[in-house]
Amino acid sequence: MRKKLLLCYLMLAITLLLIACTFIYFSYSSTTESLLRADKNLTILNGPWKFKTGDSIQYAEADYDDSQWDTMNLAAPIGVHDDDVGLSGFVPGWAAKGYPNYSGYAWYRLKVSVDSLPGKSLAFAGPPAVDDVYQLFIDGALTGSMGDFSGAVPKVYSIQPRMFLLPEGFKKGNHIVIAFRVWMSSASRGVDAGGIRIAPTLGEKTHIEKKYRFQWEQTVKGYIVEVVWPLLFLLLAITIYVLNRGRWFVTALILLGLMRLNQAVYFWFHIENSSQAVIVGTVILRPLVLGSWLMAWREWFSLDKPKWLPKIIAVLTLLFMAAQLFGISWVSHAAHVYFQTMADYIRLLFLGVLLLIIFWGVRKEGGKGLLVLVAALLMLIALFPKEISDLHIIPGIWFPYGVGVSRGQFFYVAFVIVMYGVLIRKNRIHCSSVG
Repeated sequence: MRKKLLLCYLMLAITLLLIACTFIYFSYSSTTESLLRADKNLTILNGPWKFKTGDSIQYAEADYDDSQWDTMNLAAPIGVHDDDVGLSGFVPGWAAKGYPNYSGYAWYRLKVSVDSLPGKSLAFAGPPAVDDVYQLFIDGALTGSMGDFSGAVPKVYSIQPRMFLLPEGFKKGNHIVIAFRVWMSSASRGVDAGGIRIAPTLGEKTHIEKKYRFQWEQTVKGYIVEVVWPLLFLLLAITIYVLNRGRWFVTALILLGLMRLNQAVYFWFHIENSSQAVIVGTVILRPLVLGSWLMAWREWFSLDKPKWLPKIIAVLTLLFMAAQLFGISWVSHAAHVYFQTMADYIRLLFLGVLLLIIFWGVRKEGGKGLLVLVAALLMLIALFPKEISDLHIIPGIWFPYGVGVSRGQFFYVAFVIVMYGVLIRKNRIHCSSVG
């Protein structure tokens, strides 16, 4: 038994080390936004850009007359960032600038003087945040893209930082015309959604490389906890498996780790498009995670009664999967709203059943179950972010060192630490009784 107690201490030490290393990594940066803004070798293309909804490939041509187009300014106040991962220079989209509820194609055009730019080798840092995909044209030539435009409807992948080199020939003229062809899905509609959300940058190649690396640092930091925290879940799952504390607990931890890891996979790699990521994460893993955690706490508290509880959990899980599937926006708008509402009510049923399981379990254990109660409530808060946000008690996201970390991520790590406390306490008591 002392070996098992040592295992708990060892896994807890590794967990704390991983958490400390993560926050140390948050504090590291190869450069800063203020230094990049002050770099004279970089020109942030705030515009104002010429802007037009609709689509025509003629809009890419350098000599196209865009004098009748609207304008769109991409200038961002100093220090502003998005409200998710902390990307610098984030601005409201076209929905907040005169085009509410619009989705589909739109174009941005900007004429830029090249001769005035320092350096012989020029490069272009594409916008690291766009709703939803884009193609880049320079003087009418397709230079790069993010997303798959091969079909009738573009396939959406995560927008990542990109750097494009400009051929030397562009230095011969007085200016170049940069054009973005952007497409946004109706699923992305929001009060400030639409189009380019961070201004691109033009400048000398080595300085653009610094900007490019900085943007990737922000992207990696924004989702690094989605990799580290699953490792914490795996360490806890191994500990619980060795201690023979329940197969459902191990299953729930692994499924939760996979759900979180899927976020990093989507945003760091173009393995999944947005539809595939929704199917894997929202339709499959999220219902399985909720169902498995209800079964995990039932097993932990050894609740043999009521006998019908596992069947109720299974039915709720299947219904939630169906509601999530049909609530995806590729069905009609009316059906989408109906099934999303249905999914919200099913989540409330999950929450109600979980509270009942926790109540029955803590009542059964009495005073010995107080620490487990803390762990269960921490996991509950992490698993039901929408319902907790509706209470307006705890902020949904914090930005340590400028990196977005959600409320749930903090509660996940607190849960892991408290669970090690529970396991250490149980094994110490057992060791004392055996001794």
